Amino acid sequence: MKQRTPVIVGIGRTAYGRRSGRTTLAMAAEAAREALADAGLDATQVDGAATYQAADSASPMAVADAIGSPGLRWNIDLMGGGNYASSVVTNAAMAIECGLCDTAIVYRSLNGRSGRRFGRADGVHEVGGALQFTAPQGYMTPPQWMAMWAREHQQVYGSTCEDLGAIAVTQRRHAVANEHAVQRDPITIDDYLAARWINEPLRLYDCALEIDGAVALVLATAERAADLRRPPVGLHAHAEFTGAGGSWERWPDLTTMYSKEVAPALWDRSGLRPADVDVACMYDCFTYTVMVTLEEFGFCERGEVGDFLRSGRGTYGGDVVVNPHGGLLSEGYIHGLNHTFEAVLQLRGDAGERQVEGAEVALVTAGAGPYGGAMLLGVAE
Repeated sequence: MKQRTPVIVGIGRTAYGRRSGRTTLAMAAEAAREALADAGLDATQVDGAATYQAADSASPMAVADAIGSPGLRWNIDLMGGGNYASSVVTNAAMAIECGLCDTAIVYRSLNGRSGRRFGRADGVHEVGGALQFTAPQGYMTPPQWMAMWAREHQQVYGSTCEDLGAIAVTQRRHAVANEHAVQRDPITIDDYLAARWINEPLRLYDCALEIDGAVALVLATAERAADLRRPPVGLHAHAEFTGAGGSWERWPDLTTMYSKEVAPALWDRSGLRPADVDVACMYDCFTYTVMVTLEEFGFCERGEVGDFLRSGRGTYGGDVVVNPHGGLLSEGYIHGLNHTFEAVLQLRGDAGERQVEGAEVALVTAGAGPYGGAMLLGVAE
């Protein structure tokens, strides 16, 4: 391994909840300090920082100062959603590989329940750009868009609400063993079907659990990692794609997503295949994103996700374990970066009761609809 090969050497997070009573800066700093302590590094060694936000986070400069970094030689603050949850990690990795920094913190902090909620649009709205044409039709929040896409998949491939429910039920079953998950009570398919509608065909349990909290990762060079506390986790490959200018209404086929382009690129760049993946942390802002990405990354055929999960192929003892932490649907919505946290935990063998035996390769996806990315992570050599 080359000396400047970037690896993930530490992970940290705050408690997750519905009302933090804290600023996003305070939570980001706590998660960053925990990640540094996990790695066995000091804040004075941090010279890079990266995050992504939608006007609800804390800047890299503020976080670096709060934890005691003497200053940053590189930082990036992306304005966007969960589609950046993988690219923000790989941006930091590239900065390390290029020598722009040596040790970088990557974080996401938000008061997603008590502060700015992505699932709500209330009050008076003045919109420009493409939204001026979609808002009058009732398309203003993510569940409204995703409901339209899910309905198209049902019409074309015959998928059902019960198939979406299989995703929610499976992930909640996984969350039972996760002490960090906000929702841990098991649900049945009857519970799922009895839940209130959000935007038909999506019900309550189809939607990510909006919460408050923060997650942080620390990346460093493989050379530095050799002397650190935890076994490093490497990045096999990354790919991302944005189509139709990021427009939800102009995407040509609502039964597909960004993953139609990202999946083949990722497999080609890594030389790996779905059968090589032990843990699949699939971005689950809605159950429908899990359905389509499982299909497009090749874990099952179109319209077969419900049967794939009901037969046990997407859980322990099956083909691959999908969201062993419960995902954004049950652990909580930290905008997708908690997926990378879980992947690293699994690859280090530190997931406790929910550990996937012999986990060596993890797929982490990020995004929905016309834009997103994915990473393949593995135990570093």
